[in-house]
Amino acid sequence: MLKFPNLLIALAVVASPSFADTYGLGRVALPEEIAAWNKDVRPDGTGLPVGSGDVLAGEEIFSEKCGACHGDFAEGVGNWPKLAGGTDTLDRDDPLKTVGSYWPYLSTTWDYVNRSMPFGDAQSLSPDEVYSIVAYIIYSNDLVDEDFVLSNETFADFELPNKDGFIIDDRLDTEHIKWVGEPCMENCKADVKVTMRALVLDVTPEEDAAKAVASEPAAVEETVVVEEVEPVLAALDEELVAKGAKVFKKCKACHKVGDKAKNGTGPMLNGIFDAPAGQVEKFKYSKALKTAAEGGLVWDDASLRAFLKKPKAFMKGTKMSFSGLKKDKDFDAIIEFLKSNSQ
Repeated sequence: MLKFPNLLIALAVVASPSFADTYGLGRVALPEEIAAWNKDVRPDGTGLPVGSGDVLAGEEIFSEKCGACHGDFAEGVGNWPKLAGGTDTLDRDDPLKTVGSYWPYLSTTWDYVNRSMPFGDAQSLSPDEVYSIVAYIIYSNDLVDEDFVLSNETFADFELPNKDGFIIDDRLDTEHIKWVGEPCMENCKADVKVTMRALVLDVTPEEDAAKAVASEPAAVEETVVVEEVEPVLAALDEELVAKGAKVFKKCKACHKVGDKAKNGTGPMLNGIFDAPAGQVEKFKYSKALKTAAEGGLVWDDASLRAFLKKPKAFMKGTKMSFSGLKKDKDFDAIIEFLKSNSQ
């Protein structure tokens, strides 16, 4: 008596000629199953679903869904990728490759966000949410204004700056001949020399400069008696300070304040109000800010408002990727908050 008749029947069926090529596994995918996987979007917009989204909606969605990794302003957090910034850096040894500076097609951004984001909850976004997020990303790269709306109808009209920065990979035709043949296994070079230094060249003091400092005579210390004068502090609007603390959440990815504040992507901001620019110790400022500091820039009420409204317009060349505050009420709040950390 057979104990496993069904198993034997199944094995017999699998062994039949009709199952020889497929091993009896799987079946033809249904059209709706293929459609569920067919999510690719082409540079001309082919494959996009119907929908639209604007920058302001995208800001809220991005902050909620993407900000933990990419920062509220697409500036990146820790080792997570920066999605904004890097303008005019592709000719450097260490370019910053972002959606705005490097990517050739916006469809790549849309497709990736739609297919793989947010991290841990992929494909949970609606088409309108994806359009909004992508609109905010290109806004964070200073490529559109805050009233910009992205949709399946306008998608193909938008072009990224580096669209023509890529070439066809023709190495199979032009370089393959150099790769083939018997590899050299011994005595391949007559000698070996060090021909380059490390990419980072500013980590070690120049020898001449170090010798010059060592040879300088020791400075004679002079005792100067300075009479301390208690500063007159303006009363703070505590309600406005509290509101400013909420606005500052947009800055916390890069800047810190408080007793334990340290430099991060940006300098810590204790004592910044009414202080000369570029004075935070051990922070490497951009050339643009150093130049402004040498020109006498002071972070007072007027300069802070102008900078926070649109940093890249106020200071061309700044490393700050933040695109600027958009609500008038936020300026008073954030400045009062900075004042509270400067007294």
